[in-house]
Amino acid sequence: MGLSRVEKVQVWVFKAVMGVLAMLFRLLSPRRPAVAGKKLPPARNPLLVVSATQLAKRIRRKEVSSVEVVQAYIDRIQEVNPFLNAVIKDRFTAALQEAALVDKLIEEETGGEEVLEDRLPLLGVPLSVKESFALQGMPCTTGVIARRGVVATVDAPPVALLKRAGAIPLGVTNTSELCMWYESHNHLHGTTNNPYDLERIPGGSSGGEGSIIGAAGAVIGIGSDIGGSIRMPCFFNGIFGHKTTPGVVSSDNQYPPVSGRHEEYLSTGPMCRYAEDLLPMLKIMAGPNAHMLSLNTKVDLKKLRFFTIPHDGGSLLTNPLSKELRDIQRKVVEHLEADLGVEVQEVHFPELRYSFQIWDTYMGLPDKDGKPPVAFAMLMGEPGPPVWPLWELLKWMMGKSEHTMAAISLALLEMTHTSKPSTLTIQRKEKLQKDVDELLGTDGIFLYPSHPRVAPKHHHPLFRPFDFTYTGIINILGLPVTQCPLGLGEEGLPLGLQVVGGKLQDHLTLAVALYLEKKFGGWRDPGAI
Repeated sequence: MGLSRVEKVQVWVFKAVMGVLAMLFRLLSPRRPAVAGKKLPPARNPLLVVSATQLAKRIRRKEVSSVEVVQAYIDRIQEVNPFLNAVIKDRFTAALQEAALVDKLIEEETGGEEVLEDRLPLLGVPLSVKESFALQGMPCTTGVIARRGVVATVDAPPVALLKRAGAIPLGVTNTSELCMWYESHNHLHGTTNNPYDLERIPGGSSGGEGSIIGAAGAVIGIGSDIGGSIRMPCFFNGIFGHKTTPGVVSSDNQYPPVSGRHEEYLSTGPMCRYAEDLLPMLKIMAGPNAHMLSLNTKVDLKKLRFFTIPHDGGSLLTNPLSKELRDIQRKVVEHLEADLGVEVQEVHFPELRYSFQIWDTYMGLPDKDGKPPVAFAMLMGEPGPPVWPLWELLKWMMGKSEHTMAAISLALLEMTHTSKPSTLTIQRKEKLQKDVDELLGTDGIFLYPSHPRVAPKHHHPLFRPFDFTYTGIINILGLPVTQCPLGLGEEGLPLGLQVVGGKLQDHLTLAVALYLEKKFGGWRDPGAI
């Protein structure tokens, strides 16, 4: 099935609108301060290069105090954040007080290490939190100037569960405006940089999380993902991240709140530098829904069926996949076959060419009661009236808008939507869903690129706005996926890929992540390169 006449017009409109807006941005945007040649210092404190699982064990055994660990991470944030602008509000004083209480608790515990591990598996371990999650006493603005004074009065459920497990939040991290762009840039908190190259983006919307974790300023963090907002930052910053099967981890007390059918596509999940932290974090964050997943099941990788999808089939909207990303995926395939003795079958789904159209259509569908999702222009204006995108564009051209070009562009694109979804797009998604579900079953894994290129330079996503659909299509399919780092490429920037499993088979992708970390080396310190 080729593009219909209506879809051809939509593609032309999408490209034309974004091309004009990107050109305006290039002509009118202020130049960023020069950062060429600057790089992060290496992570010298040995506590910074230990997994959260191992840190918790050493704290329980009194080999190191929680205060020492928390102070080490505070020092690191203070060292690297001036380069990154990743942490936009800290709670260092409160964190040190909480760490002291942890050390006192351990001194007084009479039940032994096993009791502490069972009740408080992350006791004393520092944590970073994406600013779109409610963290009591901390801002929850998602980069919107009109929300400047908003402070969370409660904890979002997954944040509360991690705190209940003993983790100590150090602060909140930057996002894109309203979490709907893959560069973490807004007019309230500014622009976040990539730790491997300060002239590059860290991704979005969980870009502050990806940046500070990749820089060894945090060991574990929490992100959300409705189009790749965990996986793109993890890919660009060389760390691990997991987009859970939807409905397992609570999405309550995030901003923006879900509407329409977004609950079906939004996932909250762990972000970390070490693969062994993914599973214990997911067990905690899933809370009462952990029973939905087989997280305690031992996985024999040799008994899994592996597939590789080398690209999206040549979408007219996305950039071609780079050679270095094609090559690294091929190396993973060759390694799996040689090391595990499995056959990795190459498969192609023609419907992936229409990933953006599918994602865009399904994001706009109404919920079961017929209520459509909240318009992006309305979210931009809250707590006041909706913004007028064209007026905001004119204000932006005069340097008077409170909103980013990315947000204004999304609001303008929203105006091109038709009221009735394309029947052809719905048919394509349903066929893709059926074929992928049948392919994966309960023991299948497929490998898929994370993005057509390594981390782009700042603001370049405006010139390639649809490349996110390599991740976004997986949200619409409702599948669990783990983003895995695979070393560094030609420019010293992280490589990686997505490991995708069948619904509720999160444990399979997490097991593959552990394997790939051992074989490809996992996270690399950007300051030591």
